[in-house]
Amino acid sequence: MTADDSGATPRDMDTEGDAVRDVPVDDPSGAGSGSATHHAAANSNATTQGADDGAGAGNPGADNGDENNIAVRLEQLILGADRRYTPFQAARGAGVSMDLAARFWRAMGFADIGQVKALTEADVLALRRLSGLVEAGLLSEAMAIQVARSTGQTTARLADWQIDSFLEGLTEPQDSGLTRTEITYPLVELLLPELEEFLVYVWRRQLAAATGRVVRAQDDAEMVDRRLAVGFADLVGFTRLTRRLEEEELGELVEAFETTCSDLVAAHGGRLIKTLGDEVLFSADDAGIAAEIGLRLIETMTNDETMPELRVGIAFGTVTTRMGDVFGTTVNLASRLTSIAPKDTVLVDEAFAEELGRIGDAPVSEADAAAAEKAAAEGTGEPPPSYRFALQPMWQRPVRGLGVVEPWLLSRRNGQGTSD
Repeated sequence: MTADDSGATPRDMDTEGDAVRDVPVDDPSGAGSGSATHHAAANSNATTQGADDGAGAGNPGADNGDENNIAVRLEQLILGADRRYTPFQAARGAGVSMDLAARFWRAMGFADIGQVKALTEADVLALRRLSGLVEAGLLSEAMAIQVARSTGQTTARLADWQIDSFLEGLTEPQDSGLTRTEITYPLVELLLPELEEFLVYVWRRQLAAATGRVVRAQDDAEMVDRRLAVGFADLVGFTRLTRRLEEEELGELVEAFETTCSDLVAAHGGRLIKTLGDEVLFSADDAGIAAEIGLRLIETMTNDETMPELRVGIAFGTVTTRMGDVFGTTVNLASRLTSIAPKDTVLVDEAFAEELGRIGDAPVSEADAAAAEKAAAEGTGEPPPSYRFALQPMWQRPVRGLGVVEPWLLSRRNGQGTSD
């Protein structure tokens, strides 16, 4: 894709200019596919070129071979429209400069495709909507590009996962004698509307939850720079495993690890920020929730003989959130704590230990707690609070970039909370 507005050829201008101006603003057929359109076009560049050379992108019977035909038919099915426009024509139809259109498309993760006729009316509509938000003052241009980038990154990963893991398993050759290629089209035709509805449902639920967290923030500054508990969980000896296990076995182990972590984090009220193969990053608004998640992860993995040992590090403090990710010193500290944690343990920082004490989930002083328990047992004092967690100070040590750190070993107090 070129950023030069003069990139359209005379043929483009003469044959398609009127059609671009006739793009309907509220065409419902493009509303659901605008974010995926350019991605599919870019990823099927070779097919596009062949279609423009005379094979006919809209003609499933063109003599391009069975695989090319099914690829074109699948694209039409998913996008719900034929390729009609070059990038220049799409930008002009949306009323934006080619430079801004290119920035939006690249932010969404779509490859530059020159001036091939690979775009549909949904691409024009998506550009028009995004630029309209900027013109209306609802988003700055930089924020609109961030929206495009975050949406593109998230949906690209989702689409890859669905094709690699979900559809691949369902399109194995069947007893009917049909090939995977022959099965794929009717299967996608059946699944597409269901997956689209489900995607919108999950997104709305997540958006509602995220909006609620922002509304509950104490002040405007806390909406961006918030005080959170941030934790890393890391498989011990993963590098050695990669040399010992077959690729399929390794993939199954990573999937089981990520699934277990994702389920546990969600079930106990945390948020899974991202997975990194042998490591996951999670956060929680409450230190008690984060402590429960960390210990549950250790307990679950320890009881699974197929899993290696695990170590967890958690820190509490101010965190900057951007595009669903978290940044800052607190995140770095949690990562460092994870790297020094003994296997099958949870290490936390001093701020996290203090927060647990403040909210009453752990004693501020173990000595004071022991004295209170003794007094209660002797009948000379009030019953002590029922603490969920215990904290043991560990050795002080310098941590690169963070100075001297005093970790605390987190454990359950008197075996509390180990049953569901």
